[in-house]
Amino acid sequence: MGRHAVAPAEPRLLIVGVGLIGGSLAAALRAAGFAGEILACDPDAEEITRGVEMGLIERGGTRLSPLLEGVSLVVLAVPVLAMRQVMEEVAAGRERAADDLVITDVGSTKGTIREAAAGVFGRMPANLVLGHPIAGSEKSGVAAADSKLYARHKVILTPEPDTDPEALARVRRLWEATGAEVLEMAVDRHDQVLARTSHLPHLLAFSLVDTLARQDERLEIFRYAAGGFRDFTRIAGSDPVMWRDIFVANRDAVLAALDDFEAGVARLRRAVERGDTDAMLATFDRASHARHYFDSLLNQTSYQAEYQMQAQDRLRYRVRPGGGVTGRIRVPGDKSISHRSIMLGALADGVTEVTGFLEGEDSLATLQAFREMGVAIEGPHQGRVTVHGVGLHGLKAPAGPLYVGNAGTAMRLFAGLLAGQAFDTELTGDASLTKRPMGRVADPLREMGAVIETAEGGRPPLKIRGGQRLRGITYDMPMASAQVKSCLLLAGLYAEGETRVREPAPTRDHTERMLNGFGYEVSREGDTCWLQGGGRLAAAPIDVPSDISSATFFLVAAAITPGADLVLEHVGINPTRIGVINILKAMGADLRLENEREVGGEPVADLHIRYAPLKGIDIPVDQVPLAIDEFPALFVAAANAEGTTRLREAAELRVKESDRLKAMADGLAVLGVENRLYDDGIDIVGHGGEGPSYGGGRIDSLGDHRIAMAFTVAALRASDEIVIDDCANVATSFPGFVALARRVGLSLEEEREAS
Repeated sequence: MGRHAVAPAEPRLLIVGVGLIGGSLAAALRAAGFAGEILACDPDAEEITRGVEMGLIERGGTRLSPLLEGVSLVVLAVPVLAMRQVMEEVAAGRERAADDLVITDVGSTKGTIREAAAGVFGRMPANLVLGHPIAGSEKSGVAAADSKLYARHKVILTPEPDTDPEALARVRRLWEATGAEVLEMAVDRHDQVLARTSHLPHLLAFSLVDTLARQDERLEIFRYAAGGFRDFTRIAGSDPVMWRDIFVANRDAVLAALDDFEAGVARLRRAVERGDTDAMLATFDRASHARHYFDSLLNQTSYQAEYQMQAQDRLRYRVRPGGGVTGRIRVPGDKSISHRSIMLGALADGVTEVTGFLEGEDSLATLQAFREMGVAIEGPHQGRVTVHGVGLHGLKAPAGPLYVGNAGTAMRLFAGLLAGQAFDTELTGDASLTKRPMGRVADPLREMGAVIETAEGGRPPLKIRGGQRLRGITYDMPMASAQVKSCLLLAGLYAEGETRVREPAPTRDHTERMLNGFGYEVSREGDTCWLQGGGRLAAAPIDVPSDISSATFFLVAAAITPGADLVLEHVGINPTRIGVINILKAMGADLRLENEREVGGEPVADLHIRYAPLKGIDIPVDQVPLAIDEFPALFVAAANAEGTTRLREAAELRVKESDRLKAMADGLAVLGVENRLYDDGIDIVGHGGEGPSYGGGRIDSLGDHRIAMAFTVAALRASDEIVIDDCANVATSFPGFVALARRVGLSLEEEREAS
């Protein structure tokens, strides 16, 4: 990242245009320890004088050609429409400059500048690297120069295929020295994106302020304007000449953005005229939550497909050894049920009220995706969500790719649901998700008539063509997977005839239960379930139980900690999810189910666990699919059990957010726990007793939330502290984990680690 970069090694730098942008670049380079000479050219001699007095530049002048002597890098920081003239002057004085001269710019539009360069030089020079810092202020002039203007801001470079790699590297170093994050983008894509994110908002701000300023009551309007009005219209104080040039230079992209905006305003106007409260709510809620969701997303995770941003910091856990585990807690709602509650609620007729919704990034990604497909959704507010269903055929085409973050469940279920829509869609996710196999859903969906494109190796993004005629199939799953089963059942809602799925081992049945709860009949006999296409869903309330996968970390914490006595309230105990309970009991855990009941078709109970010595076991093969997400935590239990715990037929763990078999084996080895890894399982040699079972050490979680939480719990029986890197994704499945861990007795600290 830029804040770790050293100053570029350019002997002489020339900034053409020493206003806010050029002056701030000089100030940032000075602050970074730039040792070369900085010159400036500007038509205003007073700006040059002021720049020298401020210590930003050594010297300068109003004529460009004399200043090119020995210059190795030229930065063109002039208005867009002045670029051609300045380039002509550079071309005329090129022989004065250094042999390895590199030229770059800071213009807000790139297409027009590329055309100007081709006109001046005969073609786009290999030593010209077009760039655009996404930073600025309504202030202008070198007096407003700010050495921190670019820190933690984006700079977009738009190199051509034949751009000199060394020239590109030198311009990258220039901007990284200012603390900026440097990205690359095609010229046309840059101009389209900036037209929407920068140029259109400025156009609207200028127009709004001008409209109000010409009204008779303008003084009263501005006197009583609230903070929101001032925040939005602040950018109307920007340089009018500069923005006139930008709108002229990027006319086509700005007009396209304005067309989209005018269409959106027209839709909203019609909703207000008709008193269409659902349409208004859909627009406002979608906008409100998109603003918060994407802001949070871009600050925490990677959004490669659309935004091409990267996380600035990595989160590290530092866990001191020992601690107690006592009390009563309720962990967040079940992620699998939270996903499905939004999906089926959106496809139902009527309004679905959801309580206990998991407000983690994965579930929020599903919620946001349906907002983008036109579904009005209120919340979440303290776990409450209201979904205004649009019916099976009421979804609308999203404006762009649907981003599901790190949620493999969402992507696979969405694939089935979207295969039956009338419109094309693209599903994408974060860097971790784009490595996970999707052929297991794409292949059977293709058998049903879906048209789906995947990236190499059957991986995301998934491009799904709409308007296909789906037909029901009978599918024997080669590997037990609730996600594949659910995907095909959701596609079956849109298929002609019967969709029948046979599973080689029992998997979670939340989809079948919830479909039945919404009045859509799903039948089951033995290992096979089926449904008929063409029905409808009727809205129904959903109370999401606490997630047994999240509860597992605390079950294991209590199971391995002498003196522990813990109650986990309102936990889902769906028969297809209780492998962890069965396995812990088989290992000797003192675990009881209390207050058993059924809520919305899902069985729940309070789980009461006390410490008892554990013993190693051969994990029954029939329990593996019932505990597939819980094994990272169960491996920690095995490390504290007397004897060897053996797991087989769990190859599914190799293709989760990480290769969980290898990640856990490597981490356990760091702690000194003897283990042996197999293609489909692992042997773990545990050490019973009540003292420390292993040492401490530093663990790489590989960005996998379950690996991070498992080794956090492991510290309870360590002899030294455990430091776990790359823990930001814990929020994807378990918001509030750190607070709950501290509440029951773990000594856990969070640290920000610069990446």
